[in-house]
Amino acid sequence: MLQTKSTIRNLLIALTLGTTSFSVAATNVVIQTTMGDIEIELFDEETPGTVSNFLNYVNDGDFENSIIHRSVPGFIIQGGGFTFADGVLGSVPTDSTIANEFNRSNLRGTISMAKLGGDRNSASSQWFINLADNPGLDGDDGNGGGFFTVFGQVIGNGMVTADAIAALQRVNAGGALTQLPVRHFNGTVLEPNLIFSDINIIERNFSINAGISDVWANPAATGQGFYIVVFPEINMVSLAWFTYDTELPAPETVSNLGFAGHRWLTALGPINGTAVEMDIDIASGGLFETATEIQHTDPVGSDGSITLSFTDCNSGTIEYNIPSINQSGSIPIQRIVNDNIQLCESLSPQTIQ
Repeated sequence: MLQTKSTIRNLLIALTLGTTSFSVAATNVVIQTTMGDIEIELFDEETPGTVSNFLNYVNDGDFENSIIHRSVPGFIIQGGGFTFADGVLGSVPTDSTIANEFNRSNLRGTISMAKLGGDRNSASSQWFINLADNPGLDGDDGNGGGFFTVFGQVIGNGMVTADAIAALQRVNAGGALTQLPVRHFNGTVLEPNLIFSDINIIERNFSINAGISDVWANPAATGQGFYIVVFPEINMVSLAWFTYDTELPAPETVSNLGFAGHRWLTALGPINGTAVEMDIDIASGGLFETATEIQHTDPVGSDGSITLSFTDCNSGTIEYNIPSINQSGSIPIQRIVNDNIQLCESLSPQTIQ
């Protein structure tokens, strides 16, 4: 329950949300190869510049008709450098090079940016997937290079496809294609022999589902949180907004809303896609483990309303309007724990852009 004016203005630090790690939804892409799909979860927060650069190539369509042009079994497979269309080998058009953002080891299943030897800040369009743990790519190469930036990881069964590509025959097609993986090869490299690797962003068709049920909080505020439960069978959502003090208010304290000893405000409303319009319910009376009558807001909603909306399985917004105490505003929320993210995402069908 929202309580005294001093409590509303001074949400104290009994609940130490400041030390909690909040998760932002990652961007997922799929590398659609001739041998199968490889789904990648990008590290948007860890390597924002690298991910932004990579997605620019994806969104511009630069990886259309691109090929896996290098395969080193037990080491890497590499793409993003060359295309093949209408019988002509071409190059992926490149933008400016980007700053190195190395901060994670090149382990099996990670995707990293390729670059020029001796220049850490020379990555542009080419990428590679680590087929094994490659600690030699993590340190200084002694020539001003090394420190290859990991910017994502393969998820699902993607490494099955990566390993299958690495197991293919390789041929020396000249130039940069000295380790070109091919299939059904009979002496001349033709289009059917190549491993294509178009890349697209995966979009989730998000709507509120049971996976939203969790404890949420505003990462910029301590001492408050939101317990949200979805009831899909009746198409309703319940929200409890709780705050904490370091000590209880004095008995004579007069509250702004409800009773001074209360620490909860609850609301209930029907699901409408990605949002819920909720009426605030202020309860009073009642005694723990005692069959005591409880009074509720009458009429329902007369104290105000809350609009709860979500952009994805990890972030949302609470907009509140409480005319009875002349309070209104908007609060961004994120999960405190990630127990139900997988459920939420599984209930959000994917589409490929």
